[in-house]
Amino acid sequence: MKRIVLKVGSAVLTEQNRLAKDRMNNLVEFIHRLRDRYEVILVSSGAVAAGYTELKVDKKILANRQALASIGQPLLMNNYKKRFDKFKIGTSQLLLTADDFDSRKRTKNAKNSINILLEHNIVPIINENDVTAIEELVFGDNDRLSAHVCQYFDADMLVILTDIDGFYDKNPKEFDDAKMFATIREIDIKWLEQKANPSSEFATGGIVTKLMAADFLIKRGKQMFLSSGFDLSYAESFLLYNKYIKGTLFRA
Repeated sequence: MKRIVLKVGSAVLTEQNRLAKDRMNNLVEFIHRLRDRYEVILVSSGAVAAGYTELKVDKKILANRQALASIGQPLLMNNYKKRFDKFKIGTSQLLLTADDFDSRKRTKNAKNSINILLEHNIVPIINENDVTAIEELVFGDNDRLSAHVCQYFDADMLVILTDIDGFYDKNPKEFDDAKMFATIREIDIKWLEQKANPSSEFATGGIVTKLMAADFLIKRGKQMFLSSGFDLSYAESFLLYNKYIKGTLFRA
């Protein structure tokens, strides 16, 4: 059975300063269907947004965001657990940072845990450790974190679900004539030099960090699929029925 990493960002999981519970429902139902064909590792944002429902402080201040993450992480996991319980699917939590992939021993330990969880049909839910990962929190490292998870935990593909349905030659929200790339085989360096533009109050990355993730995987012979987290039919058609409708596949 193939293994995939599913990364879902704050733009999908939050709405009006709170968790978008309907979209969480759709996501969990989607993962339930995927598990007939794949082992699924979920990398999920949303802890800061969940924390903000309990404590209204300025999200622009780093220490506040870290405090919100510490409040929101158990709330986020509880929301996931209730939804996965409906399908009798167990869940687990792993909090990682980029530092965990700099140590062979720590990477191996995390990989061993992932393998055991998947062997027992439990969905690992990974988030970056926002409380201590200062630089990662600022630069939106869940995109790059998910790429590392894909590479070092032996997944075949990373699927990023976000608020756009693919990668375009220009911003589709500003230009009506923007054209989507169906397949990208090499990341242009000028794309990586753009300024990151988070698409929601709780997001910390933007398209640039997603391109960084794609670049990381392409150089290692792996694939990434960028698709809509609002309309999961595109990703479902691609992953379950090998039918392309929308989205961008990054591959070597």
